Amino acid sequence: MGSAISRDRLMKLLEPVALASGLDLEDVTVTPAGKRRLLRVVVDRDGGVSLDDVAEVSQAVSEALDAGDVMGSSPYVLEVSSPGVDRPLTEPRHWRRAVRRLVKADLRDGTSVEGRIVATDETGVEFDVAGTPRRVEYEDLARGRVQVEFRRFDDADDDGEDGDEG
Repeated sequence: MGSAISRDRLMKLLEPVALASGLDLEDVTVTPAGKRRLLRVVVDRDGGVSLDDVAEVSQAVSEALDAGDVMGSSPYVLEVSSPGVDRPLTEPRHWRRAVRRLVKADLRDGTSVEGRIVATDETGVEFDVAGTPRRVEYEDLARGRVQVEFRRFDDADDDGEDGDEG
């Protein structure tokens, strides 16, 4: 296998480290960068990832890598981040974290749905497609993409229907 570091080995090593910090490990990549290597670790969780979360998990990941010697002796740079808005939605947790967002979803039958995610549960996603509710099971979803919107949510809508302004 040469000097290549297996992504699977890194995922196995780092998944429990991320979980211990209350985060899901979404991805790990290693890319050559001159004399060093860049190790990118992508973490996420419901409600998003704060800078404190990133700092905490970076420290824990560094310690795990040093202890495990999985990166070998040549230098590397560790970069910990959360997924960008362009990350495809493929796992139930990705769909759950995109509730209230406008999403274009590709279905396994080759069609697609574009609508706002209203809710998710163990088996699927509830969309609002131009005012019409539509449910799609996870097994029928291939992948989704959050659509960029330029209008902001009206803050008054945040806490439900009470209509109480003050």
